[in-house]
Amino acid sequence: MAKYLAQIIVLGGQAIGRAFARALKQEIAASQQAARRAGGGPQGEKRAEANARAGMTIEEAKQILNIDDLEDLERIVKNYEHLFAANDKTKGGSFYLQSKVFRAKERIDQELKHQMDAKRTKQSAT
Repeated sequence: MAKYLAQIIVLGGQAIGRAFARALKQEIAASQQAARRAGGGPQGEKRAEANARAGMTIEEAKQILNIDDLEDLERIVKNYEHLFAANDKTKGGSFYLQSKVFRAKERIDQELKHQMDAKRTKQSAT
């Protein structure tokens, strides 16, 4: 009886150890992927800060406004105005969705400002 109990404890410990190792590997992989998405270094820190401030990533903001390219300012404004008006509470829309659209536009504006500042800094350095 004691022999079986010891085997159960050993097997259970091994299973828990393997599960813990697998979870640790997944967490490390996820943090490395997040670092790659953010760009790493000082630029990555700024992007992570902007993500935290706006509450969404630039990718999520692009999905909400249904845009692919940040250079197409006309389409950004057109999609923003359409979605913001379509979700107006007085027209039966959702305030939550309207605020998500607003936050998406705000996040894209932050990214565009950051890109313009980076270009100015690069031009002034050369």
